[in-house]
Amino acid sequence: MKKRVSVASILGCTLLLSCTQTTDKSDIDLRVEKLLSQMTLEEKIGQMNQISFWGNSEELAPQVKAGNIGSLLNVADATIANAFQKIAVEESRLGIPLLIGRDVIHGFKTIFPIPLGQAATFNPELVKECAQIAALEASATGINWTFAPMLDISRDARWGRIAESFGECPYLTGVMGVAMVNGFQGDNLSNKTSIAACPKHFVGYGAAEAGKDYNSTNIPPLLMRNLYLPPFEDAINAGAATIMSAFNDNDGIPMTANKELLTNVLRKEWKFDGIIVSDWTSTTEMIMHGFAKDDKEVAEKSVNAGVNIEMMGMSYITHLKELINEGKVKINTIDDAVRNILRLKFRLGLFENPYVDEDQQNVFYKEENLKIAHKAAEESIILLKNNNNTLPLSKNLNSLAIIGPMADAPHEQLGTWIFDGEKSKTITPLNAIKNKYDETMQIFYEKGLEFSRDRDKSQFWRAVQAAQSADATILFIGEESILTGEAHSLADINLKGAQKDLVRELKKVSKKLIIVVMAGRPLTISDELEAADALLYSFHLGTMGGTAIADLLFGETVPSGKLPVTFPKEVGQIPIYYNHNNTGRPADNTETHIYDIPLEAEQTSLGMTSFHLDAGLKPLFPFGFGLSYTTFEYDFIKLNKHEVTDNETLIVTFTLTNTGDFDATEVVQLYTRQLVGSIVRPVKELKAFQRIFLKSGESQKVTFSLPIQELAFFGIDGQRKVEHGSFKVWVGGDSNAKLGEEFMVVR
Repeated sequence: MKKRVSVASILGCTLLLSCTQTTDKSDIDLRVEKLLSQMTLEEKIGQMNQISFWGNSEELAPQVKAGNIGSLLNVADATIANAFQKIAVEESRLGIPLLIGRDVIHGFKTIFPIPLGQAATFNPELVKECAQIAALEASATGINWTFAPMLDISRDARWGRIAESFGECPYLTGVMGVAMVNGFQGDNLSNKTSIAACPKHFVGYGAAEAGKDYNSTNIPPLLMRNLYLPPFEDAINAGAATIMSAFNDNDGIPMTANKELLTNVLRKEWKFDGIIVSDWTSTTEMIMHGFAKDDKEVAEKSVNAGVNIEMMGMSYITHLKELINEGKVKINTIDDAVRNILRLKFRLGLFENPYVDEDQQNVFYKEENLKIAHKAAEESIILLKNNNNTLPLSKNLNSLAIIGPMADAPHEQLGTWIFDGEKSKTITPLNAIKNKYDETMQIFYEKGLEFSRDRDKSQFWRAVQAAQSADATILFIGEESILTGEAHSLADINLKGAQKDLVRELKKVSKKLIIVVMAGRPLTISDELEAADALLYSFHLGTMGGTAIADLLFGETVPSGKLPVTFPKEVGQIPIYYNHNNTGRPADNTETHIYDIPLEAEQTSLGMTSFHLDAGLKPLFPFGFGLSYTTFEYDFIKLNKHEVTDNETLIVTFTLTNTGDFDATEVVQLYTRQLVGSIVRPVKELKAFQRIFLKSGESQKVTFSLPIQELAFFGIDGQRKVEHGSFKVWVGGDSNAKLGEEFMVVR
């Protein structure tokens, strides 16, 4: 089987686990073995026990001293972290420091766009910078481990945790996952501003049935290999220090006890030597799954499958010693788990430097980091409509109406999974626009609705009056942060509350209606899109979102964000995604609509293709879509050869021209398709992208280098390889790219 060419190698990333050690690998291994040989069984099991801190220092301190806890969760204060480390290092028998974990998902104090928004930037270097800043801030409080990035492929916008994902594409997810791992971990894990990354959730969690969190998945082996596993392999090749197992069962086997994936794939096939940690109580939840009868069986199945650390399950600390005595768990299994844990602690430099400076408040909200947060927000915003060049707005407007529940909602703007961000530091769109233009134009502000779920229309008249009085209306709608994230799945992804009614009322009176959607997922916005003269879509933007929106609205910057997920027209189209397989009867854009069918029509297959009678075939917007204030033209595609072998690199060139009036950045995208394979192949797969800046009227020759090994997949024989035959390659601004050429892969 040919070795997979990882995203990390394509990006030129050289960060490997061997580079993140305090000393060379052999020295760390010797230190691990020496320490392991001195440990009692109870101390080994203690290293595998992870407990959350809820302010209960008096309860946890004796356990840390006794060696019964190897890692703590949710300590986010340097003084408390140092106190626990002091007990572990200076008062426990062997002086083993603690891992201190925290969910630092898209920022610590300085909050960046949610991961789905970061994916919309198509800028991995920027994503890396955001993770570096998050690590800098988090590490200042004693945190040395984060449970990110989330690498779940997310094809269902109903699933609340799509907000934490990088979207539906395995290539984009892999690229962004590698960037985030490298940002968190830096060049050396022992650096005081580095923290260990933890790609999650291994694996398939994003395919939960009906988009319901924690639900079952049914992913067949080849789809698992070709779609869901690759981003995790990319992250491991980039040096990810830990991995988290998922909540879901797949084909009846809970992931926390899936030995085939946790041991055979992760350990044996991918040579992963980091920690595997369970998700929060995902071990003991196997009882509710019906996969284990009690906590003792939970411990047996989890540890034998390969889970090294149990997060808040308590079955390990309670039952592992007994299971070893009964011969149901081997001591070698325990030793291997503890080796992985100790190895990371040495790599993090915790034995040499367990404490942090308790006076580091100056690392939070640094001016240069806020600029990065602004840039990330700006590049993540997607322009979906701009009729008659409504945007950018003139800075010489006499009056402007700012309306809507999301215009000045600092908490909601931060997005899901924010434990440490502060809404008092958030710059909202209302404040950003007022700060810049309050002295030059009359600004009317009315909420219309108090919050996104508000159904009280009694204040609509104020909003209507404001819109009638203004040269332009900007309506900020969307969803509160609590409506996305873990355990916040929806069956209906329309706008909540009376927001749709507010749109309708404002459409009647507004001279120009600009809608800005601020959300944690794709929403079904067909009606709002039709009503708007221009529409910007922003996935919850974080601390600096308001300034980014203001700059885009008034042309200080030009939109460049692209959709990391397909937008459905209505929820019944879900799952809908760009890299689908063809059917034997693919739709051909000649579909019959339900209202075109005559009464008492004879039974007919209506064109014999695969589509919905009421929604048709196409989504509202395809993956990769995003407009600009300018226009771009793709032309003159050329391949360096039309026949290549599987060990060569295909060179694709084309000309990109900025044909509009604004200097701007375009995210150019390269897609491929294998026309015939041993299994049905997707109609398109993203294989590369670049951000290209062009001045108005400027042309540039753009080059993509595509290693043919990137076309490999797991075929009918279960082996990963490049299959010879005919391929097509396209370049364009989204997944509907039309400019293409064919080529052959030959022996």
